[in-house]
Amino acid sequence: MNKSDVVSRSILTKATGFLASGYTHSLNPYAGCAFSCKFCYVRELPIQRFKEMEWGTWLELKVNAAEVYQKEIQKLRKKEQPVRIFMSSATDPYQPAERKAGITRALLETMINHPPDFLLIQTRSPLVTRDIDLLLQLQKVCDLRVSMTVETDREEVKQIFSPYAPGMKLRMNALKKVKESGISTQVTIAPMLPFTPEFPKKIEGMVDRICIDTMYLGDGSLGKTSKRLGMPELFEKYGFLDWYDKDIHVKAIRYFEKFYPSSMIYLSQEGFAP
Repeated sequence: MNKSDVVSRSILTKATGFLASGYTHSLNPYAGCAFSCKFCYVRELPIQRFKEMEWGTWLELKVNAAEVYQKEIQKLRKKEQPVRIFMSSATDPYQPAERKAGITRALLETMINHPPDFLLIQTRSPLVTRDIDLLLQLQKVCDLRVSMTVETDREEVKQIFSPYAPGMKLRMNALKKVKESGISTQVTIAPMLPFTPEFPKKIEGMVDRICIDTMYLGDGSLGKTSKRLGMPELFEKYGFLDWYDKDIHVKAIRYFEKFYPSSMIYLSQEGFAP
């Protein structure tokens, strides 16, 4: 992994596209991502397409993120503007490097004194449990939701699509711990991969909300990005082609509604909304 420290001029990025319906800003404490998921839409964004190194092999640490955040939110508050933050849209805020770098933790510490109106933390990492102490303080001053991506409950499937990401049991255990601490939680099944019939039961008691997203709905281009990334071929190679149906979300929602009230289940964009 090629890691480098960078000094950022700004840290709050105006929300556009998928996020614009509910958020004012996205916040990415890092650029790049060590998890290197094969389906990740960021592979097709300019931040990667114009990079000489392959996705998953580089990481930029925005070492002054907390300081810049404080300055930017103070300016926004002076203008009496709302601040609803999605963290993160183009990386995971809990990179393996976060254990030592503490950039996300420093941001959370700063947010306690300079809170947004709403913060969604989107992650695949059990490391989020390290910051439960700060999250408990933060939820007293702003609306907060921790969303853990659990795209399948089948470890062998995860190994095909995202071999460098944390294991599924580790993620579910972390989600349970966050929920039991009293923090609002969401499981994000995105992009939905083949799962066992027991999947809904495995997350019972861990979540307040369930968000289901697919390769078609969630890649920002109605499946075109997923197609360019070779997802149809990968699904076919491993005998999962039935799961690569553009209407698979309909079947998935109906199935999860056998276990949970429909009011808990959200689809794609509405599930990520504040």
